[in-house]
Amino acid sequence: MGNDGSNVESKEFVVSHNDLKVYRSAFDAAMVVFETSKTFPKEEIYSLTSQMRRSSRSVAANLVEAWRKRRYERAFVSKLSDAEAEAAETQVHIEFAVRCGSLTREDGAELYKRYEQIVQSIVGMIHHADKWLLKHK
Repeated sequence: MGNDGSNVESKEFVVSHNDLKVYRSAFDAAMVVFETSKTFPKEEIYSLTSQMRRSSRSVAANLVEAWRKRRYERAFVSKLSDAEAEAAETQVHIEFAVRCGSLTREDGAELYKRYEQIVQSIVGMIHHADKWLLKHK
């Protein structure tokens, strides 16, 4: 992870949200949630399954929105905070899935750890927001 919490080697290589390692990690983790949740019990389709899928996808979506709001620090940080909150919500759903027997303890721990790394990267970006802002001319 870079010194600025971005999980990228250098800001110069970041042209779009797709270049952010944290975005790619969040997108990939959401796909893991999607694939994993296909095996959840049918009675969970409208509760745990849909909530877990929604929050996991929202992490990536909020990162994209944050990226597009880099003109204004407050808006940028607000969307990053939303992404952090959605990642934490996904972690809660992972805990429920393990406790309910829908996810093995090992798979749950691995997925939870992925989201912990995503949270750390987002928090790093929040703490160094000024490095990511578009400079007004």
